Amino acid sequence: MAFGIKRQELLAWKQKIDEGEIAFLTHYWLDARFPGSKTVTKVGCHDLKRLAQWGEKYGLKREWIHHRLGGYSHFDLIGDKQKEILQKEGLFNHIWK
Repeated sequence: MAFGIKRQELLAWKQKIDEGEIAFLTHYWLDARFPGSKTVTKVGCHDLKRLAQWGEKYGLKREWIHHRLGGYSHFDLIGDKQKEILQKEGLFNHIWK
């Protein structure tokens, strides 16, 4: 279940994806499969090849991309890997969230 995200944040994420950028969106999230995690970061890009190459830098596999028919395909970052990648990307505001 996703929550704690403003419509403007979601629209800005989608716009960056539409422009071919690597876009990050962090929001609160609860899922019984991941009891220790309270947030998820979605990393998307319209160019799936570029997204896959970005993910390879951090050991993410191409097959982990969540493909969305309307666009907005993305990786989900959770837990320690989420924090590690956000730190390396310099996105500390996403960590503080």
